Amino acid sequence: MLRTALKPQWIAALIGALVVSWVFVALSQWQFSRSVSEAPPVTRTIEQVKPLGDVLRPGEVFTAPAADQMVTVSGRYDASRQVLVRDRLQDGRTGWWVVTAFTVDGAPAVGGERGTVIPVARGWIASPGQASAPPSGALTLTGRLLPSEAPKAEHDLAPGQIASVSVAQLINVWDVPSYAGFVSVTAQASPAGTPVPAAAGLEPLSIAAQPLEQPVNWLNIFYAVEWVVFAGFSIFLWWRLVRDDYERTQDELADAAAREQTTPDASKASSETGGTP
Repeated sequence: MLRTALKPQWIAALIGALVVSWVFVALSQWQFSRSVSEAPPVTRTIEQVKPLGDVLRPGEVFTAPAADQMVTVSGRYDASRQVLVRDRLQDGRTGWWVVTAFTVDGAPAVGGERGTVIPVARGWIASPGQASAPPSGALTLTGRLLPSEAPKAEHDLAPGQIASVSVAQLINVWDVPSYAGFVSVTAQASPAGTPVPAAAGLEPLSIAAQPLEQPVNWLNIFYAVEWVVFAGFSIFLWWRLVRDDYERTQDELADAAAREQTTPDASKASSETGGTP
């Protein structure tokens, strides 16, 4: 079959098939590049500080537009409701988050209960012994609103420690109604606007907004796969034509050999019956 494939017409056909396949592969790559395109320009206002009540209300489900929004909220810390969240990274170091309940001024009652809180991640510490009490008195916080994390079942935690910032878990631990999210604080001030510094040893958190997800166009992916199939089919078609030519040649050779074997047998038969030998 190799001799058949090396015929000039089939070499030329192979070059043509390779060119066609290359075009199909190029079209496939183009379709793949189109399948994941940048999201259309969206005016994001998450860095514009908004009152917490304009973004999320207690008892409501945390929605995607609320995630990463910078908010401001007034109230006071509840020092009796504070937990440490372990296995938190800060500049490549593993430590703890200090999360304290913050009673929100003017928050609507949830299920008839008042005193609604929102968990506030006040900062990072290297060891539990560095945890300190929150500032007392009325405060106005500014920070990034984040969705609740999934709860984790851990059995080797000391009292006052948790494995994730799960609002549902904190509601059970603190026994108070809560917003369905938490705030990573970036600044805190007194009602007069005087900045209130963080406690000694408490490093501020640097949680950036998550980038927008790129939409996937599955129709373009389907077209991309289709072009790859076409590229493979062009090579297969060339191989099939070469094989047909090879089989046709073999059939012709077999027929010629059969005719050569038949002719001497016929002459011998005539001689034995009295014909001319």
